Amino acid sequence: MTPLPDCFCPTDGTRVPAGSLTWCCPVCRGPLDLDFAPTPAPLKSLSGRVNSLWRYAECLPLAAPTVSLGEGRTPLVPLRDGISAKLDFLMPTLSFKDRGAVLLAELALRLKPRQVLADSSGNAGTAIAAYCARAALPCTVYVPEGTSPKKLEQIEAHGARLRVVEGDREATARAAREAADEDGVFYASHVFNPYFLHGTKTYVHELWEDLDGRLPDVVVVPVGNGTLLLGAALAVAELHGAGLIDRRPALYAVQSAAVAPLAHAWSEGADDLVGDTPMAPTFAEGIAIPRPPRVRQILRAVRESGGSFLTVTEDQIRHAQMDLASRGLYVESTGVACWAAVREGALGERTAVVPLCGAGLKTGLARG
Repeated sequence: MTPLPDCFCPTDGTRVPAGSLTWCCPVCRGPLDLDFAPTPAPLKSLSGRVNSLWRYAECLPLAAPTVSLGEGRTPLVPLRDGISAKLDFLMPTLSFKDRGAVLLAELALRLKPRQVLADSSGNAGTAIAAYCARAALPCTVYVPEGTSPKKLEQIEAHGARLRVVEGDREATARAAREAADEDGVFYASHVFNPYFLHGTKTYVHELWEDLDGRLPDVVVVPVGNGTLLLGAALAVAELHGAGLIDRRPALYAVQSAAVAPLAHAWSEGADDLVGDTPMAPTFAEGIAIPRPPRVRQILRAVRESGGSFLTVTEDQIRHAQMDLASRGLYVESTGVACWAAVREGALGERTAVVPLCGAGLKTGLARG
C-alpha cells in the first residue's frame, strides 16, 4: 500500500504525521494542507485508463480505490461561443462533491476510525454519506436547519445519522468540530481535510484532457468554502509545473451578492476578511459561507492567477436557472451561479468553462 503523505499547516508550518486522526493544526486550529507535489502523466498516456477520476492516479495521494462509484469524467458541453459547461451534476450523488468525498472515504478506510463525521449545507453531506455507505463506515452528518428536504432525504437514505443543528452554517460547523475532537472520530471535512482538495482538482485535470491538452482562458467557479477553486489552483500548478500547459488560466470566483465576504475582501484589496459579513437569504445556499476557514488561500489563489471575483443577484440566479433549463440542463440554484455571472458577457471574448455543480432535483426551482 502506498505510504500516506504528511499534512502541514499553511499558516505556521506545524506538521501532522500521516495516519493521524488530527483534523486541524494543533497550534492555530486552522485547516491543513498535504505535503504532496505530484507530476501528472502526459496526455497520450491516459488512453485506455479507467473512465473515472482515478485515471489521474499519479496526481492522487491515494491509489487503488475500493469504494469508487465511477465518479468523474463528466461531460463538457457548449453553452455559447467560447463558453462551455462541465456537467458535474451527473456525478453518482448528483454533485461535484463526490470528487473529494471518495478520497475522504478511502482515507477513512485506511485510518479505521470508530466513526466518520461531516458537516454540510447538503451536497457534501450527501456525498460523504454515500461513500461511507459504499465503504460500510458508520457516518453522522451535521446540517443546519433549513437545509433542502431532498438533501436530508438523500443523506438518510444512505444510512447516515442526521444531526440538524439550530442556527446557520457556522453554528453547524462549530457543533461538528466539537464532536470531531472526540477519540476515534474521523472528521470528513471538505474544508479542513486536504485530501478533499486533491479530489476536486481532478475537475481541472479532466478539462485539460477534454480540451486536448489545453485549458480555457478563464476557469469560473462558485466559491463558499472554496474547495473547488483551491483544487483547481492545485491542478493548474501541477500541469504548469510539468510543462503540460504553457499558460495558467485566470480563476474567477463567483459569490451570491447576498453573502459575499470574499468578494468584499477582494474589492478592498485585503488578504483576509474585512468586518462582519451581512447574511441575507439567498437561493445559492451552498455558497452562503460567512467566514470560510481557507479565506487567505482563496484570495491568494485568485490574485496569483490574474483572476477576479464576481457576484450575482437573486434575480440573476433565477433567470440563469430557467435559461439553463430551457437548454435542457436542470441545475440546482447554487449550481447556476457561475452561468448567472458570465452569461451576459462579463468575460468579453475570452474562452471559459463553468461548472454546473448540482442537480436541480436537489432544490427545485428558485422562486420568489
